[in-house]
Amino acid sequence: MTYSDTTVQFNYNYTMPNFRKDPKITVTDGSSFSLKDFDTTYTAGMPDEAQAKTDLLHDIEKNAKRQERLYAESKRSILIIFQAIDAAGKDSTIKHVMTGQNPSGISVTNFKKPSNLELAHDFLWRTTIALPSRGMMGIFNRSYYEEVLVCKVHPELILGQKLPNINFVKDIDDDFWEKRYESITDFEKHLHRNGTIILKFFLHVSKEEQKKRLLERINDPEKKWKFKSADLLERDRWKDYMLAYEQMITATATEKAPWFIIPADNKWFMQLAVGDIIHDTLKSLDPIFPVFDKTKSAEFAAAKKKLLEE
Repeated sequence: MTYSDTTVQFNYNYTMPNFRKDPKITVTDGSSFSLKDFDTTYTAGMPDEAQAKTDLLHDIEKNAKRQERLYAESKRSILIIFQAIDAAGKDSTIKHVMTGQNPSGISVTNFKKPSNLELAHDFLWRTTIALPSRGMMGIFNRSYYEEVLVCKVHPELILGQKLPNINFVKDIDDDFWEKRYESITDFEKHLHRNGTIILKFFLHVSKEEQKKRLLERINDPEKKWKFKSADLLERDRWKDYMLAYEQMITATATEKAPWFIIPADNKWFMQLAVGDIIHDTLKSLDPIFPVFDKTKSAEFAAAKKKLLEE
């Protein structure tokens, strides 16, 4: 990665890792995946926080330029999914990484408790209607993966979806979840075939760091509004959630839609890793401004001539 065309200062003796290909972050095949192998404090040899922030500024600058070309080209879209336990840093990562982007080319959708209308459809419906159109970057703060996370930890929620042959919690067996994973992977294959690039980020925070951040929410007057007593109830199910995440990643990590297990104990590294993976993805797509034929070029020339003659 070169920095000669940017105004920020860089340490030229330092080479930033390619996070999109880092085996300590990227999972393209879940057949041998284990969450315990991924360190929440991993920083990929970054020399310091200051360097990480400088690198992120570079990525933000480049992302803004390529996002504009992606929007103008209007042939492909990028879906960015964030999944994490409470207080892992989804909101702050979205805020810091996507700053400086043209808002007309980005949509952000937060998925909370399903409405009655959403429950009356299949579990992919509410996310399908929020997908980014061609040229857009769409961010899902939580997503259809909640259907194999919170619903797996709390299977009684499935009963509210009024599915055929599911009348009691005991009806929700392993085969039920396998079919949900299959529906998700088929859905993502379909999206990829039709021009949507999928980036899936699991912000992997330790239980100790989550405790620290929850206490910060309680103690900080500007963060108290974020705290919910329900967060502690979900924290009591930590092992169940980690198992659900591991099973989800194992079943749905693919070459075309990999999972990025982002170490989240250090927010500065978490934000850099996410920003650089987005940067590397946009760079590999290399979107271009539309190229016009002779007829369109003649139309531009005629319009220019008319304007200049006014």
